[in-house]
Amino acid sequence: MTSVTEDREIPRPRKSEFALYEFLVRHENALLGSFTMIVALLLWEAVVRFDLVNPLFTSSPSRIIATGYEMFADGSIYPHLAISGLELVVGYGLAIIVGVPLGILMGWYRRFDAAFDPIISALYATPRIALLPLIMIWFGIGLGSKFAIIFLSAVFPILINTTAGVQTVERDYIKVARSFGANDRQMFLTVAFPAAVPFLLTGLRLGLGHALIGIVVGEMYSAQAGVGYLISVAGATFQTDRVMFGIILIAAAGVILTNILRMIERRFDRWRPDNKL
Repeated sequence: MTSVTEDREIPRPRKSEFALYEFLVRHENALLGSFTMIVALLLWEAVVRFDLVNPLFTSSPSRIIATGYEMFADGSIYPHLAISGLELVVGYGLAIIVGVPLGILMGWYRRFDAAFDPIISALYATPRIALLPLIMIWFGIGLGSKFAIIFLSAVFPILINTTAGVQTVERDYIKVARSFGANDRQMFLTVAFPAAVPFLLTGLRLGLGHALIGIVVGEMYSAQAGVGYLISVAGATFQTDRVMFGIILIAAAGVILTNILRMIERRFDRWRPDNKL
């Protein structure tokens, strides 16, 4: 009696299945985050629609979207965005202009760091909101005071991270550069600055978040326009739709700008001392 063994071909996954699996693995974090966000929004909408909470104290995603669409359609949001955008550009830009050079100097020159570190530490430990009355007295209630509070909010993360980046430069690199006759300017450009770039970008990202907080705080304290002013007025008149929409605008700006800086930061991650090959 003979037995016949039939060779059966093992089914192979299709290319489309491979592609789907690869897509799911590659974007797992984004998909999980999106799913959680969608579920949270649906639950939020259901809670409001079924009157489980007082609508006077909250809003629903659909109402917030409708309010935002209305404000963009009638153009009432654009002056607020323009003012807040101008404040961010000027205040954050000044923080970069001051924080980066000062951070490099403090990181490179020990005596310079010893002279300025007590002042920097004292100002950094002081809550910016406690300085608002003085800032209003010194700069008035116009844009100058907003520039000042945003500058003070953003400059310290930039300065401190830049200083830390320069201070991580290995002394062996400095000795090698000195042995080749490099002057201070050449060592700044070829040794100190490349070492500080990853830390500088981290400081820019952290400073941006503080700058957005400074915008809201400054405009809520004293302003005639801006997203923070919009949130303050809407909250005082129980317009929760507008309050939520203003908060979403600030959050969206923070997420977009922070992710842009994070992508740039990742490109320079290998420049960090702890990421050497």
